[in-house]
Amino acid sequence: MRPGTTASRGGAGSRAAGEERALTSVAAGDRFSGEQPADTPRLWHITLSVSGQEAPLTEVRRALEQLAHDHPFLLTSRYAGDHAEIRYWEEARDLHDAAAVALRLWGEHRQTAGLPPWEIVGLEVIDRATYHQRIAEGYGPPPASPVGVHPF
Repeated sequence: MRPGTTASRGGAGSRAAGEERALTSVAAGDRFSGEQPADTPRLWHITLSVSGQEAPLTEVRRALEQLAHDHPFLLTSRYAGDHAEIRYWEEARDLHDAAAVALRLWGEHRQTAGLPPWEIVGLEVIDRATYHQRIAEGYGPPPASPVGVHPF
């Protein structure tokens, strides 16, 4: 705590009627010391794996293309008749929020995109720095190129 400050936040209930609250400023760096605020969104790389009963490849491809249209941050999808992998970037406050959104993606778009009734069988959520570190070290997934919907 800086000199001249108190632990109390001095809310409206702690002032006498008509008394004005003194405004104070926070010097740059006092609050977060180089860290991002917890509520600042960050980018997370998502890999969602789904599988289930065999479905016609043309229907799976059309559904994944519709999902890519509905969800513009979709990077790439790979598919077969009984499974698919979707990779994309999600903007979220933290890993928990990114994972929650990712886990809802398939179910929420199942009807509108015509996705097969497959279940989620895998989820990986990593931050941007980890993604780029893996790529640089040569052990991460190859960059999503070409972008789009492709067979395995």
